Amino acid sequence: MKNFGLITFMPLLCVFDYLGNKVIMSHVMHLRSSLMTKQNFKEELVNDVQGITKFHHYSIETILPKLSNSQLAQQITNALKFPIKDGIVRVETRKYISFYQQNQNHNQVLLNFAKLDFNMLQTLHKKELSHITRWWKELEIVNTSPYVRDRLVEAYFWSLGVHFEPQTSVTRKILTKISFLLSIIDDTYDIYGTIDELTLFTEAIDRWNINASEELPSYMKIIYQNLLDVYNEIEKELANENKSFLVNYSINEMIYFQEAKWYYGKKVPKMEQYMKNGIPTSGYLLLATTSLLGMGETATKDAFDWLTTEPPILVASCIITRLLNDLLSHEEEQKRGDVVSGVECYMKEYGVTKEEAHTKIRKIIENYWKDLNAEYFKVDVAIIPRVLLMPIINLTRVSEFIYKDGDAYTFSKNNLKDTISEILVDPII
Repeated sequence: MKNFGLITFMPLLCVFDYLGNKVIMSHVMHLRSSLMTKQNFKEELVNDVQGITKFHHYSIETILPKLSNSQLAQQITNALKFPIKDGIVRVETRKYISFYQQNQNHNQVLLNFAKLDFNMLQTLHKKELSHITRWWKELEIVNTSPYVRDRLVEAYFWSLGVHFEPQTSVTRKILTKISFLLSIIDDTYDIYGTIDELTLFTEAIDRWNINASEELPSYMKIIYQNLLDVYNEIEKELANENKSFLVNYSINEMIYFQEAKWYYGKKVPKMEQYMKNGIPTSGYLLLATTSLLGMGETATKDAFDWLTTEPPILVASCIITRLLNDLLSHEEEQKRGDVVSGVECYMKEYGVTKEEAHTKIRKIIENYWKDLNAEYFKVDVAIIPRVLLMPIINLTRVSEFIYKDGDAYTFSKNNLKDTISEILVDPII
């Protein structure tokens, strides 16, 4: 019965995600239909759905304070803040179940099944997090590297935003462990390691064997050992599918050194150069590749080879993530002694204020979102199935969510903490 529920009612998650964000568009199409009955509107204006949408968003924001129906106001506010492209399925599902329950016309059977499905899957996620927490407690990293951001639960939440289905449990655990270690390595490169230490660490990554750690300082030896151990564990896991060789695709994406050299050389690159370097240094080439490990027969060698070509959909995801991080965390990171960000690069190159740089960079992000969405439909599904494209989309969605109102990964004792409780701790009653 347990497996039957998870498999049969899993589509309800997507249904609730879709319906919750469809509210705005239904209003838009209704407005468009109304306009078509008015003779004083030009036809080209009536057909301008994007323009009508912008107008409609403005009109809804204007009337929101006047709505007496608080449930409708909450639903519309959420749809405005988290449109379909930005929403994390589990988060939006939880919200919409609550909205739907408050609707007097709800279908009780459908609601009961949705709650059952959510709670059963939440139980699985709790077990996974418990397993990963035991692994984390055995690590020495936190004690030997006090400068790092110790964000295991946030790393798991990030992975959950990429893969939430029961059949992706192995992939989710792999992605969480690599994400956690990636964050530690990122902090080491950005704010702690000396240029000599980082050079040695980079060479050790290139050599990829335990003997390469002999010249590393003690704290780096522990990081390096844990990294090798995790990948050895992944290889053993994938050996059951005769796919342990795919681990090398993930290992090959660990590229950080150029960004570190810019910092120590006090060099602020041009914006174009910064974004080009941001593709590998965002960490998303590594995460996207890792997110396909453990996905079974669908994730073929051809799919991993395709990722190594840095297809436009992956490039767009990397740049969006890099720039979102810069916008929301660059000031704090500068205080920590971090590397230069896109904000500083844009300000220096174009001689603009921080506020102007923010506006321009947000426009760049918006354009890359258009590229990402367009590329999703251009990829030949006969070669790369949609199921392998969704992790790339979802990685970008999680970034939008994490950096929507601030750097929630670094400073997680805010709304993210409450969201994590709703998704991983509190069942729906």
